[in-house]
Amino acid sequence: MKTIHVKRAFKYRFHPTDVQAAELSRTFGCVRKVYNLALAARTEAWTRQERVNYNQTSAMLTAWKKTGELAYLNDVSSVPLQQALRHLQTAFTNFFGKRSKYPRFKSRKKSRKSAQYTTSAFRFRDGRLTLAKMAEPLDIVWSRPLPEGASPSTVTVSQDAAGRWYVSLLVEDPSVQPLPATGTAVGIDVGLDHLLTLSTGEKVSNPRHERRDRARLAKAQRQLARKAKGDGANRAKA
Repeated sequence: MKTIHVKRAFKYRFHPTDVQAAELSRTFGCVRKVYNLALAARTEAWTRQERVNYNQTSAMLTAWKKTGELAYLNDVSSVPLQQALRHLQTAFTNFFGKRSKYPRFKSRKKSRKSAQYTTSAFRFRDGRLTLAKMAEPLDIVWSRPLPEGASPSTVTVSQDAAGRWYVSLLVEDPSVQPLPATGTAVGIDVGLDHLLTLSTGEKVSNPRHERRDRARLAKAQRQLARKAKGDGANRAKA
């Protein structure tokens, strides 16, 4: 049987050291700053009926890092910052494809605190995960094992509103197997007396859930009809 490789994310709690927590908090702030700067630049261009793509915002990021005001962006790994620009590109692609609303700015208090690392920005060896700019691996609570031989392609670190830290590892899971082909087909007919009638002769009854409440509904409608129009509170309650 052919093996299907499916990407799956495995999420775990972890407990950072004070140094790691400080580094991740700086990274979260820089990710949010870069996302908002790029969104502002693209929005300004949009008002001029111009489009700015990922490559242009990446060039902007390089320029921002050279300014005195934004030089602190150099203090964190560049990979999560580039990933923020890619996420913004995806948001605009969905917007132009009419699959989502216009991207919104990230709020320091309300937006999710997260940063995504690709393979060039972390090391995963012998079940120990070390992120860029860190000397020690994360203290991860391995509540369930990863698939045997799995190697993460991306790692997403986040912190929830309660201050709990999580790491999500995206890996290929070879354990998913396709169902065997049967070579047969079943036709389905939707009817009134029966919910479904299969070509095999099997019939699925119609539960007709509304019948149970039909009497109650009729009584409620009669009560509503007796309420005078303009009798605000009682009519609204009915």
